[in-house]
Amino acid sequence: MEFDELSNKVIGCAIEVHKQLGPGLLESAYERCLSFELLRANIRHDVQPELPIEYKSIQLENGYRVDLKVENELIVELKSVHKLLPIHEAQLLTYMKLAGIKTGLLLNFNVCRLKEGIKRFVL
Repeated sequence: MEFDELSNKVIGCAIEVHKQLGPGLLESAYERCLSFELLRANIRHDVQPELPIEYKSIQLENGYRVDLKVENELIVELKSVHKLLPIHEAQLLTYMKLAGIKTGLLLNFNVCRLKEGIKRFVL
């Protein structure tokens, strides 16, 4: 599945979650509901998969966790913040680099209309 097709499907699922729940909840609530919608759409994904870090000659197994890894092709980082900041973008780009995944979505659910809180990234 190409990036635009996959990301559009994920965005469609996220819009459904936002339509049902609205803004103002914790990221964890949106994460669980988005995972449910992805399952309903038969989109393979992992929730909070561990992302090991390679540093010089060592590998740190208990590195970081990404919010969602979709079809092993897309990293999805969820936020529920007043405003997306450059550090949120940098965080997603770092996760993409560490995971060896070239595409990512940054979704901020704390907006009136979800399309205002969507950013796509390609390395």
